[in-house]
Amino acid sequence: MASKATECLKLSEDQIKVLEENFNKVSKHPDGTTLMLIAAECGLSEEETEKWFKLRNAKWRQSEGLPAELGSVLD
Repeated sequence: MASKATECLKLSEDQIKVLEENFNKVSKHPDGTTLMLIAAECGLSEEETEKWFKLRNAKWRQSEGLPAELGSVLD
């Protein structure tokens, strides 16, 4: 499942697995501490991890028929 987020960041399958698990089970919008822990687990910078979450959220919102950008509808 290659997406813009994974292609842009050149992530390994293991990194993608960890990111997807956190996205689906922990939070679609992780706070600073959670983001830092996920980044450390993946061996990525917090900025790279945050970028992945932003791109993944846009993809998720689009799949749900919502606008790609976060708006008045809460996800």
